[in-house]
Order: sequence, then structure tokens, then C-alpha cells
Amino acid sequence: MTNSTTPVVKGCSYVITHTPSLVRYGSKPERELNKDPELLPHILNSLRSYEDAVAYPPNQVFIGNMRPDVLREYDRPWTNVNLEEARRSSPWGEILPEDEFYGWLKIADEFNLLWLEENFLAKEIRKKLQKSSLITTEDRNALGEGYSKEDIEKEISNEDTLPLYVNNDELIGLIKAGHDEDPFLSAHILLENLANKASGIIAMRHVLSAFDIMPEEIDYVIGCDEEAVGDRYQRGGGNMAKSIAQHAGCINASGADVKSFCCAPAHAISIASSLTYSGVYKNVLVIGGGSLAKLGMKYAGNMAKGMPITEDQMGAIGIIIGENDGKSPKVRMDAFGKHDISAGSSTQAIYESLVIKPLNQIGKNLTDIDKYAVELHNPDVTEPNGNGNVPRGNYRTLAAMAVLRDEISREKMESFEQNYGMAGFSPTQGHIASAIPFMGHAREMLINGEMHNAMFVGKGSLFLGKMTTLSDGMSFILEKNEGNKNNI
Repeated sequence: MTNSTTPVVKGCSYVITHTPSLVRYGSKPERELNKDPELLPHILNSLRSYEDAVAYPPNQVFIGNMRPDVLREYDRPWTNVNLEEARRSSPWGEILPEDEFYGWLKIADEFNLLWLEENFLAKEIRKKLQKSSLITTEDRNALGEGYSKEDIEKEISNEDTLPLYVNNDELIGLIKAGHDEDPFLSAHILLENLANKASGIIAMRHVLSAFDIMPEEIDYVIGCDEEAVGDRYQRGGGNMAKSIAQHAGCINASGADVKSFCCAPAHAISIASSLTYSGVYKNVLVIGGGSLAKLGMKYAGNMAKGMPITEDQMGAIGIIIGENDGKSPKVRMDAFGKHDISAGSSTQAIYESLVIKPLNQIGKNLTDIDKYAVELHNPDVTEPNGNGNVPRGNYRTLAAMAVLRDEISREKMESFEQNYGMAGFSPTQGHIASAIPFMGHAREMLINGEMHNAMFVGKGSLFLGKMTTLSDGMSFILEKNEGNKNNI
């Protein structure tokens, strides 16, 4: 690597959009409500307030106000913990309430698919959004004047129109279909796409603003989310990356989307780093918006345990990979791990490919890595639904491999997670949870001299698409920049 083209992580942003009134439109709740409409009041009664979402410890970790290790100080479930000094914003992002998110949805809507009630738009959205440093004059104009409640109620009588609510059941708008004869431009699918785009715009603007990088300095954008934007002729042929970049002022950028289920962000980082390392582009922005389809996916487990529904929010990420600035953590170009087709899909085979093989390439042991970021799903979501503690299962596998390689004793297996890992704290939205949430923390810790390196291990479930029985995975290592003189 030459000094100038060594790819570094110049900035990361993390955004949560708290959208409890949209939980009914998540794939799982919608299917259950179609079978039993009387379930709706039970779901609505199990939703959190915005204040509770802000004061929820994993959310504060996700946006960067607390380190993951702090979660060990609180008993689970963390839904019983209400942080008194929790903050909506952080240097990396924010937790956005749903009324403001509707404003961003409208800003992202270029085809007038979204109608918002005029009083709600004037008294709630405009008043709040004008306080945001991310909002532009163009955004304010894009909000429009809104529609009367009578017009909205009349339009909702159309078959493929979806009503929109705040405060669980207060009607404030609707979204229309994009075409009467195209099921892939239905109101529901367009709401999913628009939610992904809007949350991605917020994350992109945050990362550009927080790390003093001008939008016009971005050369290329890679989308790594889970929405396949298209129509009846090419259902996944769209380009979410470019549509988000347009709204963030990246006028000199082109871009494309990368799809690989949960591990798409890891693939995107590898591609972005390669483009920078080769000298093709100086600054590449990886963006991942939220997945509305996964709202409330495991709601039944929370409700059965008397907990609030924790999948009432979407996560979004923005990461800038650029040329060496002498300070930011480096991406090691000689230690990418990948899941070869020939590797097999057993847990051990996956970790051999993603962890052991790249470490062997650079002459390192498992214990030479300071922190491993794996699938960081929040156990408050997964355990009540019977899916276990996902990060802990991954760390136990790594610990077992370290024992087999005589790197640690069997007695130290139980402490492996504490020493080399972390508790899960991410919204459980596949691509959002897959290792990437730790990158903002790792970047800061490496710059501050708190550690030397970190490994990110993303995995994906390609078999879910019914086109292959294969799994997938990608890993990479961040290291402290030699130009940074902070010592550990």
C-alpha cells in the first residue's frame, strides 16, 4: 500500500427512526393482522413512547453516546432501564421521532405519492424540522402545503392506498400506489422503499456534516440495504444509492447497490476500500437505510413476556471510506475474509473462512485482535422470541476455535465475550446488525489509542431467497493509523 491510497474510515453515522405507528405495516404484523384484525389494539398497547426509545440503553450505544461495554452495568431486559441522561443526538447521528420522519418521507417523495394532513404538516413537522441543521430550503419547499383531512379520508377509500398514523392511531396522511396494474409499485412496497430512502438520506447527511466532508467531494456511493427497488419488469434493478446521494447534494457522485442479505455492508466496505486503494476514487460513501418490512418481526415474543415491542424502529448507517488522512483507522487490504462457495455452510466452516484464514494470511492469532464485531442483534428482541442471544453464540464459537488452536485455555472460554466481544445493541434489521454498528466506536477507539485493531465479521443467509442453499460472509480488519501518535 502506498501511504496516500491506503483506505481509511473517515467517518461513520448511525441513525434510528422511531416509527411505532408503522409497526402494523411490518411484514410479520401485517400478515397476522390480516388473519386477526382484533390483534391491532394489543399491538398498539405494546408500543413504546419516543421518550422510552431515547432512554433505552442499546439505542444510546447505537448512536454513539455510550460504549457497548457499558451495557454490562444494567440488568436485562434493558426495556426496564430508563437512562435519565439519555440524549436524542450524538456526534454521529440521532434518534428521530416518527412525526419528523414523516417529514423526511415527504422530502424524499418526488412523485407526490405521500399526502400529509395540512394542519399536522404546518403545526408539527415544519415547526420541528426547521430546528434541524440538516434541513435545507429545498427540503422545506418539498414539504408542500399538505391536504385537507376530508381529501385524505376520501382518497383512502381507494383500494391500493395506505393510511398513515401518528400516536398509534391518529390519521395524518396516506401513501398511494405508483401504478394501478403493477403490484411491485403498490402503496405498501413504495412505503418500504421510501422509508429506506428517507432514513438513508438522514444518515448520509449526518456523516457528511459530522466529519466535515463536502458532499461534492464524494465520488461514488454504494447502497447496502435490503430493499430491491424496481417494477414488474426488473424488480431489483433500481439504484437506491444514487437516489439517496441526490438528496444529500453529492452532485459529483455516481453509485450502485450491493445485495447480499445481511452481510452486504461488509461487501460494500471491501468494494469501497478497493476503489480507493486502486486510485479509482478518492472518497466512497457506503449507505444503508432502514428496513420497514422488519418492523415488529419478533413482536410476539416481546408481548408474550410482557415487554414493549422493541422492533418499533429502523436503523440507518453511513460510512465514508477515503484516502489516507494520517489519522483515521486503516482498512487492511491483505486480510479480507470471504465465504468461498466450496467452504460449506457449517458454523465452523464459515468462521474458518471469515476469521482464521485471513488472520493466518497476516500471521496473527485470534487473540491478536482486540475486538470482534459479529452479528450484533439486540437480545431483548431475539431471546423472548426463542432465537437466543445471537452475538453470544458467535463469540462462543470463536472462543471454542481459540481453544482448539491452543490460544486460550478452556477455562477462559466464558470470558472471551467480555474480553474480545460485546453485547448486542443493534436494531435487528439484518444488514444493520451485521457487525457494522461497532465501526463508529472502533474508529473513535483506534484514533484515541484505546486499541490497536478490530475485526468485523458479517454473515448473510443467501438461502432465504430460495435460489441457493449457500450462506455468505465477509470480514475485514481496521487498524490504528501509523500517522496517529496517540498511544494505548
